[in-house]
Amino acid sequence: MTPRKTPSKPQQRGEILPLPSGSLKVRVYAGRDALTGKKHFLTETVPHTHPELAKEAERVRTRFLNQVDEQRGPRTSATVDKLMDDYLEKINVDKSTRLGYESKIRNHIKPLIGHVKVAKLDAHTIDSFYATLRACSAHCGGKGKFIEHRTKRDHACNEKCRPHSCEGLSVSTIRQIHSILGGALKRAVKWDWLRVNPLDQAEAPPTPTPNPHPPEPEEAAAALNEAFRDFTWGVFVWLTMVTGARRGEMCALRWSLLDLDRAVLQIKTSIGQEGKETWEKDTKTHQQRRIALDQETVALLRAYRQRCEESAKEFAQTIERDGRIFSNSVDHSTYWKPDTVSQRYSRLCDKLDIDTDLHSLRHYSATELISAGVDPRTVAGRLGHGGGGATTLKVYSAWVSEADQRAAGNLRGRMPTVPVTIDVDGSATTTVEPEIRGPYQQIAADLRGAIVCGALKPGDNLPTVVELCQRYNVAAGTANRAVAELKASGLVTASRGKRAVVAPLSESSFANVVSLKSKRAGK
Repeated sequence: MTPRKTPSKPQQRGEILPLPSGSLKVRVYAGRDALTGKKHFLTETVPHTHPELAKEAERVRTRFLNQVDEQRGPRTSATVDKLMDDYLEKINVDKSTRLGYESKIRNHIKPLIGHVKVAKLDAHTIDSFYATLRACSAHCGGKGKFIEHRTKRDHACNEKCRPHSCEGLSVSTIRQIHSILGGALKRAVKWDWLRVNPLDQAEAPPTPTPNPHPPEPEEAAAALNEAFRDFTWGVFVWLTMVTGARRGEMCALRWSLLDLDRAVLQIKTSIGQEGKETWEKDTKTHQQRRIALDQETVALLRAYRQRCEESAKEFAQTIERDGRIFSNSVDHSTYWKPDTVSQRYSRLCDKLDIDTDLHSLRHYSATELISAGVDPRTVAGRLGHGGGGATTLKVYSAWVSEADQRAAGNLRGRMPTVPVTIDVDGSATTTVEPEIRGPYQQIAADLRGAIVCGALKPGDNLPTVVELCQRYNVAAGTANRAVAELKASGLVTASRGKRAVVAPLSESSFANVVSLKSKRAGK
């Protein structure tokens, strides 16, 4: 009779490895990375201090296996390409935001991970995706040796067609791509395409640190002087400096929103642009705001309005009541384009050899207001920042700190005089009597006063401990502590078995006391 074989145990998936510290490391194979092709493992370490070490490690292994099984048996076979298309179709954003989303999806998300199935997208793949974007915006993987042509059409190469040099995307751009992915994957969970959002396990790109570079006052003055060679252009640059408005908001300004009698300018809309196409839209924060104008700006705008009316009269036309403040049309029915004003200001700065741009005038306005002592909440209202000033504080924290330092200097002039004299060597001497907090300090103060006024001269004996105890009704330890304090300050000398005596004149500490006495006598 053939002996019955013992059935073999099924091979266990994943492994639990002991570490030298006593902790347990759980590792489960999760397939190959969609970008690099390398093996990918889910790992987690359970610390040795856990009360149920083995059971917790087994729970972690089970959780990892469920994640892997969910990816191997997905609810949908849709790819990231399909997810992005559905996401763009269903989101409700303004035109400018949509164009930005489409550009980043077309240029970065689809070329790199568009072929990956949504259910196969995991944290490791997303981290690899971000690493690729940081390495090179052209996704060459560090091996690209090619010419970057100025256009995709047939052309004769010139100096603008250069050899490719790897340069990664900025932190803010990668952060925007992360936001797009996050929105799309949240929809995927909502649509039941996924059970878990893999972006929750991936490392989010850091939030970029605001680092505005406003022009120096001398640079701003030079740019303004150059701009006023054309009066209309000069008014545009000046008003941008004063209001801190965005370029699209400046282009959208209407005469009907300018109240020169009340010195108030309203900002309600903005002009968006993509290529040659332009359109009017809400402001960036979808909020309207009113900006108070100074009298110099009001006078300048009155003169500008008069010039515009005279120009329109020459052509037998009038300015439309709702016309644009800055326009190439005689009746001001059209608006300037944002890209056009940016390019014109850049050419102006290049001519003056100034490294700045039109948006920096917004930073200039903000920093000058803060430096003048205007509170950040008011500055935020003028600039159209959200968060009640939180954005302003974050972006212009360095200038807020500078203004705070000046405030501290102004406060010093209103504060009372500190009762302390600072000597040449940096030592400080208080001009008031020290606070007496205990009996021994009272005894020491009295003896110190006797030495200062000359009642006790150098070489004289101090009262005995017994005498001090009877005079002040204190214990011997208290009297001894008072004498010890005088000895520590160098006013008296004492040794075991001998009475304490006033220190001789050669002692530096005694000379300081005499100096203090003469200062008080001078008062």
